[in-house]
Amino acid sequence: MAATAAAGAAAPRLLLVLLAAFLGAAPRRAGALRSLGVAGAGAAGGAQGDAAVDLDAGNFTAFLHASPESFAVVEFFAHWCPACRNYKPHYEKVAKIFNGPDAAHPGSIVMARVDCASKVNLDLCNKFSVDHYPFLVWGPPAKFDTPQWKPKQENSELELIDDGRTAERLLKWINKKMGSSFSLDDKKYENESALPKNASDPEQIVRAIYDVEEATGHALQIIMEHKMIKPETRDSLVRFLQILVAHHPSKRCRRGSADLLINFDDHWHTNLSLSSQESSTLLTSVAGDNICGMGVPRGYWMFCRGSKKETRGFSCGLWVLLHSLTVRIGDGEGQSTFTSICDFIHNFFICEECREHFYEMCSSVSAPFKSARDLTLWLWRAHNKVNERLMKEEKDLDTADPSFPKVIWPPKQLCPSCYRLSSRTADGTMQIEWDEDEVFRFLVDYYGKKLVSSYRETYMDSHLQVTKQVGSTSDDSSSSSAATVPIGAALGVAVASCTFGALACFWRTQQKNRKQRKNWN
Repeated sequence: MAATAAAGAAAPRLLLVLLAAFLGAAPRRAGALRSLGVAGAGAAGGAQGDAAVDLDAGNFTAFLHASPESFAVVEFFAHWCPACRNYKPHYEKVAKIFNGPDAAHPGSIVMARVDCASKVNLDLCNKFSVDHYPFLVWGPPAKFDTPQWKPKQENSELELIDDGRTAERLLKWINKKMGSSFSLDDKKYENESALPKNASDPEQIVRAIYDVEEATGHALQIIMEHKMIKPETRDSLVRFLQILVAHHPSKRCRRGSADLLINFDDHWHTNLSLSSQESSTLLTSVAGDNICGMGVPRGYWMFCRGSKKETRGFSCGLWVLLHSLTVRIGDGEGQSTFTSICDFIHNFFICEECREHFYEMCSSVSAPFKSARDLTLWLWRAHNKVNERLMKEEKDLDTADPSFPKVIWPPKQLCPSCYRLSSRTADGTMQIEWDEDEVFRFLVDYYGKKLVSSYRETYMDSHLQVTKQVGSTSDDSSSSSAATVPIGAALGVAVASCTFGALACFWRTQQKNRKQRKNWN
């Protein structure tokens, strides 16, 4: 009996060691990757309510490498400088339309600040040849990783902003540089003309990785806040988390899902639902703040942003997540993934009518899925069926997003080869004969290859050995489908997935056995 108990005690430790190896054993880092506009905090902290992100030498390069924005503005200043103190309200006025959950134009420009009067930043400021305050530099975020930079340096994508001494002049400089028409009066959801038209630009899906993380984090928040984990629903959450561990397109979401699974029985140690306090404790224990790490949810959408507050957003992000999962699984996972997705939506999607419609589509499936292709195409058909229903409802009720009306997916401009024949009936209904081989290839490419993150985890791991660190990042060059992965890589993914599933089951079995022994004693 003693030997059995010892083996039972050693098994969880062995499991944790194996899981650490499987996940890369990257340590959890303190602090947020980014918390734009939240408590005035950038990666290094800031004054209450600040929109600009305060950076220092310890997190400057890593933060900018991880930024999803196309451009960055960095103000080098000194806190003792009267001109800098007077300039701050001007800089903040511009930063507020780009940074944070209430920004009018999130995802376009990240605005940051570096205090050159702090000794830790002396070398950083010298690297950028700062010779006056305030000193503003413009460029793509990743290009700030440079050994040395000087104004008017040839063959550099960085540029000194030489006319930005007021908010109006700074924004005028930005508009001229970008060919944009941003205004200091722009408000959230009032700038439809600036929204990306993703139906005609296939590259916009690249930005959706941030919305997939946002949707994943938001879904967990809803589950916790509404205390939706009950004895009859907890197993479906475990199964869905196992899929996220193996196939989520964001690596830090995969790690966060694994953390949640490892701690699952510790927090759900009885057959009772979690209390509000226990839910909060579990939420803060996952990746430091949430399932996809600190700073997620960010509070805003990029690819899935609608022109109105009530359109797109979470539902769009969730659809993208589900599509991305189906193009990443192996052929042997089709049926189990289908069941897990259906059960997750049925138990945890809080929109009752949407949940019921989705589960009706799940219930209509009469034969098991034999391949990943079958599941990918089923979800595509289901999504189009939902879009067709909503197109009619939104037309009758005038509730459609004028910038992003529902369409049959994919539209011809994205995949002309997907269409064999198309026509409209007398009532305006579109009749399409699809080439499903072409549709499958498109979905694998669109939700697999193109849906990648700009995070570079290998870079981050090698550059974050500093005093102030930022949160874990993701590296999303994961494979898109069994159809496009080399055989060796596919076998590796399959073995890793099966290993994790076996280890997770073993862990849960040991936990249950331990509880039973306690009850016997």
